[in-house]
Amino acid sequence: MPDLRFFDIGSKIDLDQVAVLTSTRLGVPGRKGSGFVTACAPLSLGGPGKAAFFSDRRYLTNLHRTEAEFVFVHSDYIEHVPDKSVPIISPAPQASWARLASRLYRPRMHEGASPVHPSVKREDGVMLGVGVVIGQDVEIGAGTRIEAYAVIGPGVRIGRDCHIGAHSTIYCALLGDRVQLSSGVRIGEAGFGVSGDARGLVDVPQLGRVILQDDVSIGAGTCVDRGAFEDTIVGEATKIDNMVQIAHNVRIGRNCIVAAHSGLSGSVRIGDGAMFGGRAGIIDHIEIGAGAKVAAGAIVFKDVAPGAMVSGFPAKPSRQFLREVVWLEKNAAVKESSKDSSKDPGKDSGKDKG
Repeated sequence: MPDLRFFDIGSKIDLDQVAVLTSTRLGVPGRKGSGFVTACAPLSLGGPGKAAFFSDRRYLTNLHRTEAEFVFVHSDYIEHVPDKSVPIISPAPQASWARLASRLYRPRMHEGASPVHPSVKREDGVMLGVGVVIGQDVEIGAGTRIEAYAVIGPGVRIGRDCHIGAHSTIYCALLGDRVQLSSGVRIGEAGFGVSGDARGLVDVPQLGRVILQDDVSIGAGTCVDRGAFEDTIVGEATKIDNMVQIAHNVRIGRNCIVAAHSGLSGSVRIGDGAMFGGRAGIIDHIEIGAGAKVAAGAIVFKDVAPGAMVSGFPAKPSRQFLREVVWLEKNAAVKESSKDSSKDPGKDSGKDKG
């Protein structure tokens, strides 16, 4: 269930309203369960009153095991829905789920006219710059400094001896002690989730959090998106450079380094001590093992083993990549030399005639 410190939850919705809202129908007429949807959840976190969706065969086992009372599902998979769940037929299950979730959940907004809400709890030594805005129910630890025009959303927790740079924004997040955020950092904005149906594209609500553990530092202009339903987590003492994109549900281990202009796509998992050179890119759902190294500019399309080093596009073991580069250079040089020779065969043979 989304963290109520960060999200407001609407009232329950009966199945007739769900059908109208999502353009769906019951898969088994007469099977309505409780008749009301009270929450949205993934298949693996379902329960009474909760609606989930199934749209990818990779998660068929989760569908078989789901405890969700309601499941949006394509008609082709209705027989896989457990008897205890109510199938709701949709040609685009994720989009239907997204439309329902958007009705049930809303991120909390700043209340009142005061820039710093009266409910904010500050320990000794907290320093606020000019123009700082802090929402209701925020807690800030001793010795933390928040620079000019930063915005701290409702419910956020910030530990002790942190530094929040000017013009930074923090929503839906829990920060440990000694976290350092440079100017213009964006923590906890909605991750990029989009689905679509016959009515058009729809944003998939991002209902998770961001957790920054102790001693994390993040450079200017970097974005760390909140999770889609799970949390985005950055482990202890991890250092992230300027202008990096960390997508929803990413989990980064301890003592990792991510250089500028890198991009980590959704649900990437990174082990302790991994390192990423500048402009490295990782596609979604990839696992990077502990101590692995991704060279600058590499684009990773498959899992990287612990301790391995990869380079290139697509990324491959660095030694293999360098051998291929050398081979290409040698063959290119040979071809170029052959071309030069073929242009002027025996070019001196006509000299001194007559």
